[in-house]
Amino acid sequence: MSDPKLPTFRSDSASHVRPRSESAEVAAFLSQARAAISSGGGGSGRLILSLDATMSRQPTWDLACKLQAEMFDAVGQTGRLAVQLVYFRGLGECRASPFVRDTSSLKNLMSRIDCRAGTTQIGKVLSHAVKETGREKVSALVYIGDAMEEGIDQLAAKAGDLGLRGVPAFIFQEGRDPAAEAAFREIARLTRGAWFRFDRNSAETLAKLLSSIAVFATGGMKALEARGRPEDKLMIEHMRGGSR
Repeated sequence: MSDPKLPTFRSDSASHVRPRSESAEVAAFLSQARAAISSGGGGSGRLILSLDATMSRQPTWDLACKLQAEMFDAVGQTGRLAVQLVYFRGLGECRASPFVRDTSSLKNLMSRIDCRAGTTQIGKVLSHAVKETGREKVSALVYIGDAMEEGIDQLAAKAGDLGLRGVPAFIFQEGRDPAAEAAFREIARLTRGAWFRFDRNSAETLAKLLSSIAVFATGGMKALEARGRPEDKLMIEHMRGGSR
């Protein structure tokens, strides 16, 4: 794909040929996204939803899709939220959609993404978020993943840059990998965001937390305080006092 609205990051040493059917599906998504952008008008917030789509995530991919859908539904009456999907998988493949307000397009795209073996590319996600907020303010970054296979110092430097630009990162960790947890907590701390555990047993709670993030993205801390639900109070506590 060569559409300029869809940044594609690849390692120089890796190549990947996408099946024709999948390329057609993504092309259809882009067509829908362009229509949503041209008719959407001014929005009140921009959120980047980033996902680790390497093979270890396959068992809970459908759950992530469901939670994402619930997050968008929760802000239907709070304001317009433009969302960009970023995912990485395979050998250096990292892709980003346009920002869209027609979130059904994102849900359809997520349902067509298959997980592929590869290593994490969290640094690319953070760098991408920095570039995006340099173009136009990004309200928040959400990341869902289970592993970290990069240098933590490099990730911390990029997270610090994101924090200086006022973009909190909300990290949802699947599993209990200690290296991943240490890195994810540090990214959340440096960006003044929050870290949470992600598993099937906590799906209902996490869906509510994602709705809180969406409210924050459209109205900031004041909007969270005004809504005042238990999950909003928990989110505020984590953002002000650090992840637990």
